[in-house]
Amino acid sequence: MPTVRRVRRIIRRIDPWTVFKVSSIFSFVTALAVVLGLVMFWSIIQAAEIPDKITDILVKITLLEEGADPFGSDEYFLRLAVFGSIVGAVLATGFATLGAIMYNLIADVVGGIEFVVLEETLQPAPGPRFVAPVPPMTQSAATDVPTEEHPVSVRVGE
Repeated sequence: MPTVRRVRRIIRRIDPWTVFKVSSIFSFVTALAVVLGLVMFWSIIQAAEIPDKITDILVKITLLEEGADPFGSDEYFLRLAVFGSIVGAVLATGFATLGAIMYNLIADVVGGIEFVVLEETLQPAPGPRFVAPVPPMTQSAATDVPTEEHPVSVRVGE
């Protein structure tokens, strides 16, 4: 039967270096996923010829001149996606680290964030104890077993 008790915990300090390391890895992995997602999305859009259709519509309603290419090349789109993702990752890492530093400064004044945790300890249910079988005694072993009537005596010097 588990026993549960309420425990109060307070976060008083967050290490900025740890936040920097974790957030930088998280941000750059997220940036890589965004770039790969955008490349796949752009490939699907290009295969469906949606940018060409949008350009034709803009030319028909005279917002663009004939022969204009508002979407640029695939290389331009890829560069923009990679640059935007890297800038976003650097900014996210910086803001997370700055947030940890700001938290530490504020926690020094107000004491940190307090929360309650339920701590559960599992205790095994009492069951039958294992008792090792006792081997049968022989006549010679039975005489060597000390009892209250016949204590074992040890002679020193023999």
